Amino acid sequence: MMDKKQVSILIVDDEEDIRDVLAIALEDIGYTVCFAENGAIALDIFKSKRPDIVITDIKMPVMDGIELLRRIKRESPLTAVLIITGHGDMHLTIRSLKYDAMDFITKPVNVDIPEIAIEKAIEKIVARQKLLQYTQKLELLILEKSKLADHLSSLGLMIGTISHNIKGLLTNLNGGVYVARSGLKSKNNETIEEGLDLLELAVDRIKKMIMDILLYSKERKLNRTDIDTKIFMEQIKEIIELKLKGTKIAFICNDSDFPGTLYFDNEFMLAALINILDNAIDACMADTEKKEHEIGFEISRKKDQLVICIHDNGCGMDSQTKEKIFNLFFSSKNTKGTGFRLYISNSIIKQHGGSIHVTSIKGKETRFKIILPDKT
Repeated sequence: MMDKKQVSILIVDDEEDIRDVLAIALEDIGYTVCFAENGAIALDIFKSKRPDIVITDIKMPVMDGIELLRRIKRESPLTAVLIITGHGDMHLTIRSLKYDAMDFITKPVNVDIPEIAIEKAIEKIVARQKLLQYTQKLELLILEKSKLADHLSSLGLMIGTISHNIKGLLTNLNGGVYVARSGLKSKNNETIEEGLDLLELAVDRIKKMIMDILLYSKERKLNRTDIDTKIFMEQIKEIIELKLKGTKIAFICNDSDFPGTLYFDNEFMLAALINILDNAIDACMADTEKKEHEIGFEISRKKDQLVICIHDNGCGMDSQTKEKIFNLFFSSKNTKGTGFRLYISNSIIKQHGGSIHVTSIKGKETRFKIILPDKT
């Protein structure tokens, strides 16, 4: 258990009385406390002080608790956020599950309740740290011993790593069902649609996780065939444009200057490229600084090589993250990712005799350059 003197807590509430009561109670216990009167001020304080735990009211002027939760999780996915909610705010409370709220404190606030919630949050923080340490040690062990030729064994190890994701997905499914049923009872179409959106999000994440496991567990030789480049590009465009529906991210695909035919395993190569494009979408979604985002996709032939370029102007990566992105179980998204997809992409490209070269500037852009041997 962490020493209470080492734990810092940010309290965010537009009611001064609630801030004062919580601050006095938590400081008496031994925690370091700071506070803010709305989400905008809290976000500035969070960026400068990086508290371990944030306790925020759900309804506030300037920036509400859900928006604050969303931005904090983009900045620091591991930060524990507790939501203060009234009995009439259940609809908003369910929405906050989408952004990984750790726990809830109901009004009127009993000073004993936050103490219990914080202790639970600290336990989860410690568990996450231990899980991260375990994952890092496991990664080193895997790299030292083998390339995980035994797929059954590696899948068993992976299940332990993604267990927290599964719990979160079940929570989101329950939340979506709750919101949809609430909408049906009240005959409110907007609420029904919001519940369905939550369900769709959870189902999509479950599908991705299952497809990753199935794809990695496949043991078969590549089925290389001649592929019409235009048809392959249309497959890519159809999948990505569907994923980008409802976003402001532009997908720019070079469909005028590409080789007429390709030669590789269509199923595997499509999966590899979609994984990398998914990563580009996540990078754009995580970037809050730019108003406009775009993802570029291009296929060209240079001498005896096939070159595929994927570019995005999203959040970029630092050098340490870039070095680890193809490592099994590594994910910069915390519980939002399995650390599996880019590993799969790299494995497929290598199986085709190719390589991936990545350049990235933190806060600006990322480029994936895939080089494959052309058909001889």
